[in-house]
Amino acid sequence: MERLCEIMDVSPRGYRAWRNHPVSASQRKDLVVLAHIRDQFEQSPGSYGRPQMTEELKELGLAVGHRRVGRLMRENGIKVKRNRKFKATTDRNHSFNIAPNLLNRDFMAPHPNRKWAGDISYVWTQEGWLYLALAIVLGPMRTKARSSTCILGGGSAGPSAIG
Repeated sequence: MERLCEIMDVSPRGYRAWRNHPVSASQRKDLVVLAHIRDQFEQSPGSYGRPQMTEELKELGLAVGHRRVGRLMRENGIKVKRNRKFKATTDRNHSFNIAPNLLNRDFMAPHPNRKWAGDISYVWTQEGWLYLALAIVLGPMRTKARSSTCILGGGSAGPSAIG
């Protein structure tokens, strides 16, 4: 212990005094409030943030402020689980040219490299929108695919062969 105190530049007597110091009244109150916060957070499916949590605790008879609730939630990693609202991105009523359907659902090709199919998709991640573009060579042998992904606002992962 003396070596540790020397490294931390603390006297052994000061360390023992700190270690044996009783928990303060405000720390005890914080522990009680934190227990209520965790209980209320579990009862709400992770949707209560600082303002609503403060109101719930006040309804339970606890005298707390929004800054204290926010600090306790932040220090203990209690965060709201936000759901993003679905937004339709396809506009079928437009005047742009529509590419003709040349395959007409006939995916068999007599020779390799005669028919190609492709698609693009996207999914929301914590880093932003992840875009996936896929091109497939249709043919009598095995199907080969090439794909490329890009996170909007981030870098791009180069094409990779699948197959």
